[in-house]
Amino acid sequence: ATYYNPNLVTQQQYSLAETAADGYTAPGCLDHKGYTDYICSLPLTTPPAVFGLHDNADITKDLQESQLLLDSLLLTQSSSTTSAAVPSKPAGGRRATAVSSTGAAADAAGPAAAVAVSTVKVKSQDDVIAEVAAGILGRLPPNFDLEAAEAAYPQDYYNSMNTVLVQELGRFNALLTVVRSSLVALDQACKGLALMSSELDAVGRALFDGKVPALWLRRSFPSLKPLGGYVKELLERVAFFTDWLKQGMPSVFWISGFFFTQAFLTGAKQNYARKCKLPIDTIDFDFEVMDALPESAATGAATSGRASMVGSSYGAEAVQPPADGVYCRGLFLEGARWDSTTHELAESQPKVLFTPMPIIWMVPKDTSTFKQYPNYNCPLYKTAERRGVLSTTGHSTNFVLDIRIPTSKDPAHW
Repeated sequence: ATYYNPNLVTQQQYSLAETAADGYTAPGCLDHKGYTDYICSLPLTTPPAVFGLHDNADITKDLQESQLLLDSLLLTQSSSTTSAAVPSKPAGGRRATAVSSTGAAADAAGPAAAVAVSTVKVKSQDDVIAEVAAGILGRLPPNFDLEAAEAAYPQDYYNSMNTVLVQELGRFNALLTVVRSSLVALDQACKGLALMSSELDAVGRALFDGKVPALWLRRSFPSLKPLGGYVKELLERVAFFTDWLKQGMPSVFWISGFFFTQAFLTGAKQNYARKCKLPIDTIDFDFEVMDALPESAATGAATSGRASMVGSSYGAEAVQPPADGVYCRGLFLEGARWDSTTHELAESQPKVLFTPMPIIWMVPKDTSTFKQYPNYNCPLYKTAERRGVLSTTGHSTNFVLDIRIPTSKDPAHW
């Protein structure tokens, strides 16, 4: 049923789109001219439903085409310094001063100086790069103290999350070091105090274009965001782990904030296996959508008096951690939405491409005890790119795992 639709040959005038009015119905037995006339009668614009897609697929296609156009325009942009002539009209009869680009002043009187032209210098590429670099450097937090973190969260046989935390802090330290050192070196190169290498030049061009430098992405978590969104997300991730360090393990984990998500999930299964003295190979996650929990816990919104960043869950309404497994937030659905009334997957709303998912309880269980119910194995990715590379650890750089989500429709629909 996934590849063949029997209704196409059993039903007369079967519609390939949502309704027959869309014009895409299977024609009957016709002659050659009848088929050519039918082909000519098809609409010029093909609706996404003909291919089994939601109407929002058109928006996604348009966004991708617009992004390609903007990226192509950036390649043609000049980076040279230009000057613009700005005319100014002084009051009639009063003396006017025309300022040249060299700063020399020339006096003119009366009607002859009705229009004075001043030359305004536009910021050069180096000026823009230096300004952006200084802004990012001013917002970067210091590196984590790994020795203090290891002392506060020592290795514990029954709590693998301590090891996960220290490893994540080490990864963020490596990223922060690369970002900070490259920005400092770039600033010196722009001032002529150091050699501008090809690597620094690529970092500067990326900052000028508002993109994340490839040098950072090599040590970074996967991200498709532009420079501004990337820096904001980096600060939110650092704030999440800073709160974890200062206030203890959170009750709701921001799963999107981890560098190596698979290590976090393995740690949760390991805790359960060691607690119940079960082989970890017989354990896997079952899933329960906790849409009854407060929305602030799912979004990490602050409700207490303490200031909190978006990436932190400590300011949210108090949620007790589960006895086994972990509560996870920070997930979004693309191509579907969660219906809290029917407690199952539903079609996306028009013009809404991504919808937030409620908190998901990832429950480690013996695989033989899983409940059976109509579900869709929804793949979980770190980014919307939906593809990755198999790393040396045996894990994908993008795909995380499949999550069982209740649905009353055939899984092939999704």
